Amino acid sequence: MVLRRADDRDAPGMAEVWLRSFAAALPTVRRAHDDAAVRQWFSCVVVPRCESWVAVTGDGAVAGLLVLEGTELEQLYLDPPWRGRGLGDRFVDLAKRQRPQGLGLWTFQVNAGARRFYERHGFVEAERTDGERNEEREPDVRYLWRP
Repeated sequence: MVLRRADDRDAPGMAEVWLRSFAAALPTVRRAHDDAAVRQWFSCVVVPRCESWVAVTGDGAVAGLLVLEGTELEQLYLDPPWRGRGLGDRFVDLAKRQRPQGLGLWTFQVNAGARRFYERHGFVEAERTDGERNEEREPDVRYLWRP
C-alpha cells in the first residue's frame, strides 16, 4: 500500500471510496448530495483545490483518502474492506506530520467508530452542535489535536 499525493486521475476512485465508506459507516445520515454531485465535487473541488492524499493498492485501486485544508482534516475515508488494517492510522500520522502545529476536524455524533478512532489518536472533543451548520443537518462534534 502506497500513500501519495492525489492527482486528477485519482478523483473518480476517491469519490467511489467516499460513497462506499459513507454508506457503510453512516447508514442513518441523510446525504446532502447525490452520487453525481459527489463525483463532480472530488473532480472539480477536492483534488484541484485541497491537499489530497490517497492510499493505492498494488493494482492501482484507491483504498483510502485523506484531505487537508489549512489546519483542518476535512476528509478521511477508507474503503470498507480496508478498515481495521492500520491504514487509517497511517493517514492520521501523515496528517500530523503535514500539520505539526495541530489539526481540527468535525465528525457526526452518531459515528461512534470515528470518534473512538480520533480519540485514540489524541484528538480531544472541543464542541458539539445540533447540526444546524452542516449540510446534512446532523448533530456533529468538533475534535482538536495539539502536539
